[in-house]
Amino acid sequence: MTPSSAPSSSFLLPTAAGALLARLPAYPGSLLLVAALNLGLAPQLPSDVRQQLARKRLRIQVRDARLTFDFTWTGQRFAASAAQQAADLTISASAHDFLRLAQRQEDPDTLFFSRRLAMEGDTELGLMVKNTLDALELPVLDLQQLKPPRLLARIAEWRATAARPVGKQP
Repeated sequence: MTPSSAPSSSFLLPTAAGALLARLPAYPGSLLLVAALNLGLAPQLPSDVRQQLARKRLRIQVRDARLTFDFTWTGQRFAASAAQQAADLTISASAHDFLRLAQRQEDPDTLFFSRRLAMEGDTELGLMVKNTLDALELPVLDLQQLKPPRLLARIAEWRATAARPVGKQP
């Protein structure tokens, strides 16, 4: 698909849904986001990236959902923070575009040049974050794995494995 034939916008949440989501407190959402980042991303960050991220204020804005997630890198892990006046780097897109990025169905450059993904603030930090994410082998978000039956089966398997005595095989 050429840039001229690319859609000018992706699916957007209905305005009423965004208005409802905007009423939710931001901090619990930031806690959930950093938990996911600490599980999937933090262990893979190279030491030079960890140093460059230290004490940087980061923000993810989901435009159509009217949600904002503020967090920092402590040097060891991502940590949620209360709403900040200014962030060193803000990355914003629609919920659908963030989902497509996580599922590797969309390229960040394509979204950026079609003005569906925006980075504001420290340009050097933004390029470092983008290049780092491009270089890492991150799992593709598979929403099928989050369906209740599959999720419950994975939890049961994990519990059974955790309950086995050390050295015992199934």
